[in-house]
Amino acid sequence: MVNKRRLNHMIRLLLVFLGMNALWYAAYLLVDHPILPSPLEVYQAMGQLGGRDILLNVGYSLMRIFAGVLLALVVGLMIGLLMGRSARWNKLLDPVVYLTYPVPKIALLPVAMLFFGLGETSKILMIMLILLFQIIISVRDGVKAIPASTYDVLTSIGAGAGQKFWHVTLPGALSVILSTIRISLGTAISVLFFTEIYGTEHGMGFFIMDAWLRLDYPQMYAGILLFSLVGFVLFLLVDLLDYRFMKWRK
Repeated sequence: MVNKRRLNHMIRLLLVFLGMNALWYAAYLLVDHPILPSPLEVYQAMGQLGGRDILLNVGYSLMRIFAGVLLALVVGLMIGLLMGRSARWNKLLDPVVYLTYPVPKIALLPVAMLFFGLGETSKILMIMLILLFQIIISVRDGVKAIPASTYDVLTSIGAGAGQKFWHVTLPGALSVILSTIRISLGTAISVLFFTEIYGTEHGMGFFIMDAWLRLDYPQMYAGILLFSLVGFVLFLLVDLLDYRFMKWRK
Protein backbone atom coordinates (compact mmCIF):
# COMPACT_ATOMS: atom_id res chain seq x y z
CA MET A 1 0.00 0.00 0.00
CA VAL A 2 2.82 2.38 0.94
CA ASN A 3 4.80 1.53 -2.22
CA LYS A 4 1.73 2.09 -4.37
CA ARG A 5 1.17 5.48 -2.74
CA ARG A 6 4.81 6.45 -3.40
CA LEU A 7 4.53 5.31 -7.02
CA ASN A 8 1.41 7.41 -7.54
CA HIS A 9 3.15 10.36 -5.93
CA MET A 10 6.17 9.97 -8.25
CA ILE A 11 3.89 9.74 -11.28
CA ARG A 12 2.11 12.95 -10.28
CA LEU A 13 5.45 14.70 -9.82
CA LEU A 14 6.60 13.54 -13.25
CA LEU A 15 3.37 14.72 -14.91
CA VAL A 16 3.66 18.13 -13.25
CA PHE A 17 7.32 18.37 -14.32
CA LEU A 18 6.41 17.55 -17.94
CA GLY A 19 3.52 20.01 -17.83
CA MET A 20 5.77 22.80 -16.55
CA ASN A 21 8.26 22.11 -19.33
CA ALA A 22 5.46 22.20 -21.91
CA LEU A 23 4.34 25.62 -20.61
CA TRP A 24 7.96 26.76 -20.62
CA TYR A 25 8.38 25.70 -24.25
CA ALA A 26 5.15 27.45 -25.22
CA ALA A 27 6.39 30.64 -23.53
CA TYR A 28 9.72 30.28 -25.36
CA LEU A 29 7.91 30.14 -28.72
CA LEU A 30 5.70 33.07 -27.79
CA VAL A 31 8.47 35.35 -26.48
CA ASP A 32 11.00 34.38 -29.18
CA HIS A 33 13.87 36.25 -27.52
CA PRO A 34 17.27 35.19 -26.10
CA ILE A 35 16.20 36.21 -22.59
CA LEU A 36 14.02 33.09 -22.49
CA PRO A 37 15.89 30.08 -23.92
CA SER A 38 14.15 26.82 -24.65
CA PRO A 39 14.12 24.02 -22.06
CA LEU A 40 16.46 21.99 -24.27
CA GLU A 41 19.06 24.79 -24.34
CA VAL A 42 18.95 25.10 -20.56
CA TYR A 43 19.28 21.36 -19.98
CA GLN A 44 22.22 21.31 -22.39
CA ALA A 45 23.80 24.17 -20.41
CA MET A 46 23.30 22.15 -17.23
CA GLY A 47 25.06 19.20 -18.86
CA GLN A 48 28.00 21.43 -19.78
CA LEU A 49 28.54 22.64 -16.23
CA GLY A 50 31.70 21.26 -14.70
CA GLY A 51 31.23 18.80 -11.86
CA ARG A 52 33.69 20.72 -9.70
CA ASP A 53 31.81 24.00 -10.20
CA ILE A 54 28.50 22.36 -9.35
CA LEU A 55 29.85 20.67 -6.23
CA LEU A 56 31.61 23.85 -5.09
CA ASN A 57 28.62 26.18 -5.50
CA VAL A 58 26.00 23.71 -4.27
CA GLY A 59 28.29 22.69 -1.41
CA TYR A 60 28.68 26.27 -0.18
CA SER A 61 24.92 26.88 -0.39
CA LEU A 62 24.11 23.64 1.45
CA MET A 63 26.67 24.41 4.15
CA ARG A 64 25.04 27.79 4.79
CA ILE A 65 21.55 26.30 4.83
CA PHE A 66 22.45 23.45 7.18
CA ALA A 67 24.37 25.74 9.54
CA GLY A 68 21.49 28.22 9.68
CA VAL A 69 18.87 25.53 10.18
CA LEU A 70 20.93 23.80 12.87
CA LEU A 71 21.42 27.03 14.83
CA ALA A 72 17.72 27.87 14.53
CA LEU A 73 16.79 24.38 15.74
CA VAL A 74 19.12 24.47 18.76
CA VAL A 75 18.11 27.96 19.91
CA GLY A 76 14.45 27.69 18.90
CA LEU A 77 14.00 24.29 20.53
CA MET A 78 15.46 25.45 23.84
CA ILE A 79 13.40 28.65 23.98
CA GLY A 80 10.23 26.97 22.70
CA LEU A 81 10.48 24.15 25.24
CA LEU A 82 11.14 26.64 28.02
CA MET A 83 8.09 28.71 27.07
CA GLY A 84 5.92 25.64 26.56
CA ARG A 85 6.73 24.01 29.90
CA SER A 86 7.01 27.11 32.10
CA ALA A 87 4.15 29.60 32.41
CA ARG A 88 6.53 32.10 34.03
CA TRP A 89 9.04 32.02 31.16
CA ASN A 90 6.22 32.09 28.61
CA LYS A 91 4.81 35.23 30.23
CA LEU A 92 8.24 36.84 30.20
CA LEU A 93 9.31 35.92 26.66
CA ASP A 94 5.96 36.00 24.88
CA PRO A 95 5.93 39.81 24.34
CA VAL A 96 9.53 39.70 23.07
CA VAL A 97 8.72 37.01 20.50
CA TYR A 98 5.55 38.70 19.28
CA LEU A 99 7.18 42.12 18.95
CA THR A 100 10.18 40.81 17.00
CA TYR A 101 8.48 38.10 14.91
CA PRO A 102 6.67 40.49 12.49
CA VAL A 103 9.93 42.30 11.61
CA PRO A 104 10.72 41.39 7.96
CA LYS A 105 13.97 39.48 8.35
CA ILE A 106 15.21 40.19 4.82
CA ALA A 107 15.20 43.89 5.75
CA LEU A 108 17.81 43.08 8.39
CA LEU A 109 20.31 41.91 5.78
CA PRO A 110 22.14 45.29 5.59
CA VAL A 111 22.27 45.41 9.40
CA ALA A 112 23.68 41.87 9.60
CA MET A 113 26.33 42.73 7.03
CA LEU A 114 27.27 45.93 8.86
CA PHE A 115 27.78 44.09 12.16
CA PHE A 116 29.11 40.74 10.93
CA GLY A 117 30.66 41.59 7.56
CA LEU A 118 30.03 40.10 4.13
CA GLY A 119 31.33 36.64 4.99
CA GLU A 120 29.68 33.44 6.12
CA THR A 121 28.44 34.69 9.50
CA SER A 122 25.90 37.17 8.13
CA LYS A 123 24.59 34.65 5.57
CA ILE A 124 24.08 31.91 8.16
CA LEU A 125 22.60 34.40 10.62
CA MET A 126 19.94 35.50 8.13
CA ILE A 127 18.83 31.92 7.49
CA MET A 128 18.70 31.29 11.24
CA LEU A 129 16.55 34.38 11.81
CA ILE A 130 14.08 33.30 9.14
CA LEU A 131 13.45 29.99 10.90
CA LEU A 132 14.05 30.88 14.55
CA PHE A 133 10.84 32.62 15.53
CA GLN A 134 8.62 30.18 13.65
CA ILE A 135 10.34 27.29 15.45
CA ILE A 136 9.95 28.98 18.83
CA ILE A 137 6.24 29.62 18.36
CA SER A 138 5.55 26.19 16.87
CA VAL A 139 7.46 24.31 19.58
CA ARG A 140 5.88 26.34 22.35
CA ASP A 141 2.35 25.76 21.01
CA GLY A 142 3.08 22.09 20.32
CA VAL A 143 4.36 21.49 23.85
CA LYS A 144 1.49 23.43 25.45
CA ALA A 145 -1.00 21.34 23.43
CA ILE A 146 0.23 18.09 25.02
CA PRO A 147 -2.46 17.02 27.53
CA ALA A 148 -1.31 17.05 31.15
CA SER A 149 -2.80 13.59 31.56
CA THR A 150 -0.08 12.25 29.26
CA TYR A 151 2.57 13.25 31.79
CA ASP A 152 0.41 11.93 34.66
CA VAL A 153 0.39 8.46 33.11
CA LEU A 154 4.18 8.42 32.96
CA THR A 155 4.42 9.77 36.51
CA SER A 156 2.20 6.95 37.76
CA ILE A 157 4.61 4.34 36.41
CA GLY A 158 7.63 6.06 37.94
CA ALA A 159 9.04 7.83 34.86
CA GLY A 160 11.56 10.58 35.51
CA ALA A 161 11.80 14.03 33.94
CA GLY A 162 14.21 12.78 31.27
CA GLN A 163 11.89 9.95 30.23
CA LYS A 164 8.93 12.33 30.05
CA PHE A 165 10.94 14.64 27.84
CA TRP A 166 12.14 11.84 25.55
CA HIS A 167 8.82 10.01 25.17
CA VAL A 168 6.30 12.87 25.27
CA THR A 169 7.72 16.39 25.01
CA LEU A 170 10.30 15.78 22.27
CA PRO A 171 7.93 13.87 19.91
CA GLY A 172 5.33 16.60 20.35
CA ALA A 173 7.92 19.28 19.60
CA LEU A 174 9.55 17.36 16.73
CA SER A 175 6.26 17.06 14.89
CA VAL A 176 5.74 20.82 14.71
CA ILE A 177 9.44 21.47 14.06
CA LEU A 178 9.41 19.37 10.89
CA SER A 179 6.20 21.03 9.71
CA THR A 180 7.70 24.47 10.37
CA ILE A 181 10.94 23.67 8.54
CA ARG A 182 8.97 22.32 5.59
CA ILE A 183 6.98 25.55 5.34
CA SER A 184 9.95 27.88 5.96
CA LEU A 185 12.51 26.16 3.77
CA GLY A 186 11.49 28.00 0.61
CA THR A 187 11.80 31.36 2.36
CA ALA A 188 15.19 30.42 3.79
CA ILE A 189 16.50 29.47 0.34
CA SER A 190 15.19 32.75 -1.10
CA VAL A 191 17.05 34.67 1.60
CA LEU A 192 20.18 32.63 0.88
CA PHE A 193 20.01 33.74 -2.76
CA PHE A 194 20.08 37.41 -1.72
CA THR A 195 22.90 36.90 0.77
CA GLU A 196 25.05 35.07 -1.80
CA ILE A 197 24.97 38.03 -4.16
CA TYR A 198 27.33 39.93 -1.87
CA GLY A 199 30.78 39.20 -0.53
CA THR A 200 31.30 35.73 -1.98
CA GLU A 201 32.57 33.97 -5.06
CA HIS A 202 30.80 30.69 -4.35
CA GLY A 203 27.19 29.63 -3.93
CA MET A 204 24.21 29.25 -6.22
CA GLY A 205 23.13 32.87 -5.76
CA PHE A 206 26.52 34.08 -6.95
CA PHE A 207 26.50 31.58 -9.83
CA ILE A 208 23.10 32.76 -11.10
CA MET A 209 23.93 36.47 -10.86
CA ASP A 210 27.33 35.96 -12.48
CA ALA A 211 25.69 34.25 -15.47
CA TRP A 212 23.11 37.06 -15.68
CA LEU A 213 25.82 39.74 -15.73
CA ARG A 214 27.60 37.83 -18.51
CA LEU A 215 24.28 37.64 -20.44
CA ASP A 216 24.65 33.85 -20.47
CA TYR A 217 20.93 33.19 -20.15
CA PRO A 218 20.98 29.40 -20.65
CA GLN A 219 23.53 29.06 -17.83
CA MET A 220 21.54 31.50 -15.69
CA TYR A 221 18.40 29.38 -16.03
CA ALA A 222 20.49 26.25 -15.49
CA GLY A 223 21.62 27.74 -12.18
CA ILE A 224 18.01 28.53 -11.24
CA LEU A 225 17.00 24.94 -12.01
CA LEU A 226 19.94 23.61 -10.01
CA PHE A 227 19.04 25.86 -7.08
CA SER A 228 15.44 24.64 -7.31
CA LEU A 229 16.68 21.05 -7.33
CA VAL A 230 18.61 21.70 -4.13
CA GLY A 231 15.43 23.00 -2.49
CA PHE A 232 13.46 20.02 -3.77
CA VAL A 233 16.00 17.56 -2.34
CA LEU A 234 15.95 19.35 1.02
CA PHE A 235 12.15 19.20 1.02
CA LEU A 236 12.32 15.45 0.37
CA LEU A 237 14.84 15.11 3.20
CA VAL A 238 12.38 16.72 5.62
CA ASP A 239 9.69 14.32 4.38
CA LEU A 240 12.08 11.42 4.97
CA LEU A 241 12.75 12.59 8.53
CA ASP A 242 9.02 12.95 9.07
CA TYR A 243 8.45 9.39 7.85
CA ARG A 244 11.33 8.05 9.95
CA PHE A 245 10.53 9.70 13.28
CA MET A 246 6.81 10.43 13.04
CA LYS A 247 5.50 6.96 12.19
CA TRP A 248 3.03 7.23 15.04
CA ARG A 249 1.13 9.84 13.01
CA LYS A 250 0.67 7.57 9.98
